[in-house]
Amino acid sequence: MNQTENKVIVIATENKGKASEFKSIFEKQGFEVRTLLDYPEIDSIEETGETFAENALLKAEGVAEILDTMVLADDSGLKVDALQGQPGVYSARYAGEEKNDAKNNAKLLGELSELPFDERTAQFHCTLALAAPGKESLTIEGELDGYILGVPRGQNGFGYDPLFYVPEKEKTMAELTQEEKNSISHRAIAVRKLDKVLEDWIKNQ
Repeated sequence: MNQTENKVIVIATENKGKASEFKSIFEKQGFEVRTLLDYPEIDSIEETGETFAENALLKAEGVAEILDTMVLADDSGLKVDALQGQPGVYSARYAGEEKNDAKNNAKLLGELSELPFDERTAQFHCTLALAAPGKESLTIEGELDGYILGVPRGQNGFGYDPLFYVPEKEKTMAELTQEEKNSISHRAIAVRKLDKVLEDWIKNQ
């Protein structure tokens, strides 16, 4: 586990914005933070799991084995109570194999068209998986509660953000500033939980 001893952690994403959310907590522990952009030779790992945790672990453990270092991966999505937790792990491809936010949102609105507002409860969900060779993997979950609106609102964000209404902010995720969104998001909630247990996980295994 040579690279782990050198205090390197790889965030299993090519999204610099997502990686920056994790950077501060790992730099605080003395880690150099890298992403998959630093390892273009690694093929993307297929997310064949049926749960967020399975997919996050597939990515984290797969990349950790290839690079022989500590890796953090996440799997996120939207869970709608009236749809028994769907679209769930299929959030990005809800309307078909090709990722298309507009089609995904249109399908979701169609599925919920008959429901009143108070029955359109939903959660944005994030599962983080932390893996390293020779260590038992760690998973952490974060969820943000809200409602699905009947009409999109806001120009910020992506995916289901224009439909996801956060009652305590009285705005959709797409109406929040990036700073506001980063402070309350499902990923932010999971990151705060991870921050509390990270030091013990590193020391105790």
